[in-house]
Amino acid sequence: MNVPFLPTLSTFFIVLSAILVAIGWKLVRDGKIEAHKKTMLGAAVAAVLFFIIYASRTIFIGNTAFGGPENLKIYYTVFLIFHIMLSTSGAIMGILTINWGLKNKLDKHRRIGPITSVVWFFTAITGVAVYLLLYILYEGGETTSMIKAILGN
Repeated sequence: MNVPFLPTLSTFFIVLSAILVAIGWKLVRDGKIEAHKKTMLGAAVAAVLFFIIYASRTIFIGNTAFGGPENLKIYYTVFLIFHIMLSTSGAIMGILTINWGLKNKLDKHRRIGPITSVVWFFTAITGVAVYLLLYILYEGGETTSMIKAILGN
């Protein structure tokens, strides 16, 4: 099996981010606030690395179309839209949660933190599922660069 490097690397970082969020959640429950803070910032760095790799690949190389059976394409597309909505809301919630934590607005941070974590776990899980559907379970479809698509080259 020949797995593509950049999608595999970006998926690794999103999984790492979710694992660090889980560890951070446990740390705060145990009262280890400073370790929680460092771990959650590490989770944020992993998520940003994911996004940099994903966005760079999307812009310069392109997105890979679903290469599985045609009768599954609609289900994949609906699932992908759900994942995109989940990841976008999770990223926004993550930025707010981290911001409130760093600014010591702990009432807001404590209220949204657990919800953000759950959303992030589902984001990671659905992201891994998208990766598996695109690159492992089925051979990826055509990949077209965003720049080529825009410029028509």
